This record gives sequence, structure tokens and C-alpha cells, in this order.
Amino acid sequence: MRASEWMGDAQLLGSTFPLPLDAPFTAAMADDAGVSKNHLRTLVREGLLRRVLMGVYAAAQAPGSVLFRARALGLVVPECAVITDRTAAWLHGAPVLERGAHLEAPPISVCERVDSRVRRAGVDGRRRQLRDSDVMSLHGLIVTTPMRTGLDLGRRLWRFDALAAIDGVLRLGVDQDHLLEQIERFRGHRGVRQLRWIAPLGDGRAESPGESALRLHWYDAGLPPPEPQFAIRDDDGREIYRLDVPAPEVRYAAEYDGEEFHSKEADRAHDLERREWISRERHWTVAAFGKDDVYGRTTDITRRLRVGFTAARRSVSFWVP
Repeated sequence: MRASEWMGDAQLLGSTFPLPLDAPFTAAMADDAGVSKNHLRTLVREGLLRRVLMGVYAAAQAPGSVLFRARALGLVVPECAVITDRTAAWLHGAPVLERGAHLEAPPISVCERVDSRVRRAGVDGRRRQLRDSDVMSLHGLIVTTPMRTGLDLGRRLWRFDALAAIDGVLRLGVDQDHLLEQIERFRGHRGVRQLRWIAPLGDGRAESPGESALRLHWYDAGLPPPEPQFAIRDDDGREIYRLDVPAPEVRYAAEYDGEEFHSKEADRAHDLERREWISRERHWTVAAFGKDDVYGRTTDITRRLRVGFTAARRSVSFWVP
């Protein structure tokens, strides 16, 4: 059967597709239903299927809920395993996926409750010393709690991703003071020095890993603590825009333009119009930074942030409301 014969009126997979449209499935399940590996590759390439995990697929219109993610993991994670690290963050709803994960599904991070390694293709088994309070049951899966997940990722990831992980678990409701209290239990463990430095900078108001990374560059530049997602209001007091990493006292802000929402021509036109309005009507200076700026190994972003902040501070004294 040709892939086009499975498409419905909305140009997505329709009811003729032989697998559920709202649930994940494995390549083996697809093959049993008459959807070959070649079909899977074609459907992924055409945007009709998405790769949820290594070896797990779903229709493009399938939900992205915690329950859905748990079902996807349940298809491939060994019953004895505890889901950890990036995979645990993804399951909880605070993804800190490796760049390029949308092109090739990353390995699934798990460990066993006993201190040994899980050995299975596509599974990144790690040794881990877990307390009972470090794990929880979520839709039938055993996973590290948001607290433990943040503590692990804050130690183990590249510092820019580590801050994004801390921000993510705070966004889930983890208490920051409690998280800071837990750090000393990892004294002597790899990465604890980074965790001690990164964790106090966490802020659950950050809305994406790119924003978190940009904020860390802001701190690296020696600038004062920003107010993430600062509201810009119209003359009637209604919120119309929000700024990613701003310093309201000098009306300077840095924004992260990620590829997902800022790559199309219409997106760029909207960004330009928005920033021109903020500059003209509210006298802010807004600097935009992309993925290459924020994640580039050789970048002058800290210098640019310092220069922009200083120029904005100078201009404040000349601004007349």
C-alpha cells in the first residue's frame, strides 16, 4: 500500500492506517500490521509519523502528554529498570534533549535499583545509587523524581544544558531551597562543584533550554540577575509581549530565537515588528541571539551582552517618558 492511501482529509494519517493514531508503537508492531520499515522511513520523511524514541513511532497528531510518553517508554524499557537523566526529564515534561535529537532518537537512560548496568541495544544503562525517596511510579514506570533528576542532570550535563535541567524541574514545581539542601549528599561525586554553582541560578520562569543557556551567558558576562519572561504592557495595562532575559532597570533584554518558532519568514517578520514596537513605544533595547550564538563553542556572546547592557544603561539617563 502507498503511504498516500493512509492519509485522511486533513492530510494526516487517517482511519485507514492500520495502527492507532493516538498511541505509540514499535517497528515490530508496525511490521505485524503490514507497515514495513520502508513505509516507516517514508512516513517519517513526509511528516506523517514521528520518532518518539529509538524504535518507537507515533502518528504526527498523537498527543504529547505524560501518559503518552510513559506508554512509549513502556514499550522498550526493561521492567526492572529505573528511568533516569534526560529520559526521566523528558517523561516528566521538562525535556533537555541533545541537539539533533529530532533527527535521531537519543538512547534511553535507565539504571537498575541494584547497582549494576542495564545492557540492551538503544539503552544507556548507568550505575546509580538511589534512595527510596529518589524514585517514583509514574503510569506504571519507575522513574527518578523531578528532584533527583534535576540533581543528576545538574551534575552530569554540559553547564548550559545543566541549567536548563534545573530550570525545567523548578518549572515542574520542585522547591529550589529543598533542591539546594540536597546538594551536599553528593559531596565527592563527579560534577558536584558545577551543581553547587548552577543550582542557585535556576529559575522556573525560563520557557526553553535555549533561554536557560542564554541566561547563563548573561551571568558569565557579569550582568545583574535578570527577570525572565518580563511582561511588556500596552497603554491599557494588558500584557502584549514578554522578554526572555531582561534587565528592566536599564531597559535592556536578550532574547533567544530558536529554530522551532523563529525560522520561518513570517516568524522573523513578527519578531522584527514586535521588537521595533518595544523600542519605539517602550524605549527598550532588545538583542536577539540564535542557536549558533548560544551553543557555539567559540562565541563572543558575553562581550556582546556586556556592550549592549552598557549602551542601554547610558541611554537610560537620556530617556524621557
